[in-house]
Amino acid sequence: MQYDAIILGGGASGLMCAARAGQRGRRVLVLERAEKVGKKILISGGGRCNFTNIGAGPANYLSANPHFAKSALARYTPRDFLDLVESYGIAWHEKTLGQLFCDGSARQIVEMLLAECAKGDVEVRCGVEVGAVDHSDGLFRVGEDTAPALVIATGGPSIPKMGATGFAYDLARRFGLKVVEPRPALVPLTLGGEDVLFRELSGVSADVTAQASGPAFREAALFTHRGLSGPAILQASSYWRPGEEVAVNFLPDRAPGWLPEAKRTAPRTTLRTLLRDALPERLADTLAERLALHRELGNQPDAALRAAEARLARWTFRPNGSEGFAKAEVTVGGIATSELSSKTMEAKTVPGLYAIGEAVDVTGWLGGYNFQWAWASGVAAGDAL
Repeated sequence: MQYDAIILGGGASGLMCAARAGQRGRRVLVLERAEKVGKKILISGGGRCNFTNIGAGPANYLSANPHFAKSALARYTPRDFLDLVESYGIAWHEKTLGQLFCDGSARQIVEMLLAECAKGDVEVRCGVEVGAVDHSDGLFRVGEDTAPALVIATGGPSIPKMGATGFAYDLARRFGLKVVEPRPALVPLTLGGEDVLFRELSGVSADVTAQASGPAFREAALFTHRGLSGPAILQASSYWRPGEEVAVNFLPDRAPGWLPEAKRTAPRTTLRTLLRDALPERLADTLAERLALHRELGNQPDAALRAAEARLARWTFRPNGSEGFAKAEVTVGGIATSELSSKTMEAKTVPGLYAIGEAVDVTGWLGGYNFQWAWASGVAAGDAL
């Protein structure tokens, strides 16, 4: 069969691209390896799909070129996607930090995207294992099907149990496109060495600020039997590289000088007692033990209190690794943005070849940002096909 465009991948970006192109009168074929489309959508947000973030902007994304995402994100905004959601009568709510979720089920988002594809007479085939992709005489051939345009929308290798692979990168390299080395992102970190003690706190969580080499994130951190997780840690993990530290502020609301001040107002209290008032008991006890200030505050020199205060505000862990692609929500890296047009997502050196979504070296923060990139990049390509 001859089509105007063949889209590899029936996830968020692929379906959005297909719907947009189909409704523009293009004859579109979507090929999905899994037995049904949108599997990552269905499991996202605890099954309610954190489908966008109302504050999404270029600053919320990692890329070798931080400017690349600006064009697509400006032309298709969170409000644009929210208008689409509301036009289907899908009820939604805002959780913390601008995160938007379905009131009901993530399935509503998949059904909406399929309905949008149906409006454009898009053909969707599932359970298709794409083998060789050939390109000659201006046409891409996938099996028995041909088209002058091919869209890579197969995502990255995160969550392999969902069928994720590095297929997008292999295909990009076959067409001569560079790939920024992919690594796990939004992933729990593992602890070893002196930090092993903290693994005994498995199940304990606290509101903290966490930071690797990028911005600081104020959310919950969770201790696990392997190391560190929770939203604050997952956010920091996207910026973390092996060998680097992660700094945690266990008391982000305390102003400098709070401990010497506590010494003056309550000299007979102890650091352990103060920490138990602010943090889960097991965590408070562990931190107090490591700081080794066992006497009453009135018997501690101010210098020792200031040192303890500074350590609590920047407690450094040196993870010995992460839980890898198996537990990573997304992938940092991917098809190099230098190879693509930021306006259309088309490869500069291979006319008719496009790459969108997680396959590209644009990675969002936790909280709906990656879906917004999927919608925006899908629209950019869909409008260009």
